[in-house]
Amino acid sequence: MRLVFATQLIDADDPHLAQTLDMVRALARRCDEVVVLCDRVGRHDLPANVSFRTFGARTKLGRAVRFERALLGVSRPDAFLAHMVPRFLVLAAPLYRARGVPLLLWYTHWHASRELGLATRLCDAALSVHRDSLPLPTPKARGLGHAIDLAAFEPREAAPEPNGPLRVLALGRTEPRKRLGTLLDVAERGTDVRVEIRGPQITEAERGHREELERRVAASPALAERVTIANPVPRDRVPELMRAADVVASLTRGETTGGALDKVVYEAAACAVPVVACNPNLADLLGGLEPRLLFRAGDADDLAEVLVGFAALDAEQRSAIGRALRDRVERGHSAETWADGVLRVVGEIASRA
Repeated sequence: MRLVFATQLIDADDPHLAQTLDMVRALARRCDEVVVLCDRVGRHDLPANVSFRTFGARTKLGRAVRFERALLGVSRPDAFLAHMVPRFLVLAAPLYRARGVPLLLWYTHWHASRELGLATRLCDAALSVHRDSLPLPTPKARGLGHAIDLAAFEPREAAPEPNGPLRVLALGRTEPRKRLGTLLDVAERGTDVRVEIRGPQITEAERGHREELERRVAASPALAERVTIANPVPRDRVPELMRAADVVASLTRGETTGGALDKVVYEAAACAVPVVACNPNLADLLGGLEPRLLFRAGDADDLAEVLVGFAALDAEQRSAIGRALRDRVERGHSAETWADGVLRVVGEIASRA
């Protein structure tokens, strides 16, 4: 099988998109050839059956023209997969629909753009973590789980012994909609925690929100003692950072029409590190465990209650929660189960043709 995979970039050092390599690598183990179309190629360790076509240019029009040329330079593939950028599928559709190539879109973001609407109409299948995690409802939705590299995110042997304040880690982009200030509310009210916030800033809004959080911490002696806001670490250091925490916190909200399911939650769970989150769509991963791991979005009192309940557990109880979460990721959210799902969907589309 020859599969074309269109994405923004390939770079193991990118703090936001490095996980793309896990997806390509898993697909390459199942395909004769994976042709990656991307803006640029950085450091990677992808196998020899992965080739690249770059479309980087200074203007949007230039990138679109080079993207189309790159498509024309690939012999007829068995499938096309657009990763996170609906425009890639829209650009590929005129050529590949006429040739009967299955068109797949992978999308896990909360933003429901016009291009996403057009891409979901043009594609054969819209893939996401769950059927209902796309921000636009469509009968083409297919849930494949997240693609977590279980070898990179190995489980820790045991939770650290409780010793002092609860160490809470929040990872990811400092988007205003994540309400990271809720963690600061918890710390400022005297909850016995040490909060570490780390993540990249891609947009002006994210940079502005980090500065806002830093000003608030600097202005409060209580927060200055309990909260650290730091730069992201390289992706290969993320697992050790997670394993050193008592609990990872995700403040990304759920949406009534679907939306992103924070990848960090699944990576931490793969490391057997307990997670607390406010997205009700994570109930299949975090639900059914005691004490509860889900809290109400933006509710500092409820988050504090959840953290205090978790802090009361001993090391073995914390480890038991971590093992349960690791098991759930292994069963439904690994890079291997994800890639199997992609090829299964391709086969189903081809069988209908």
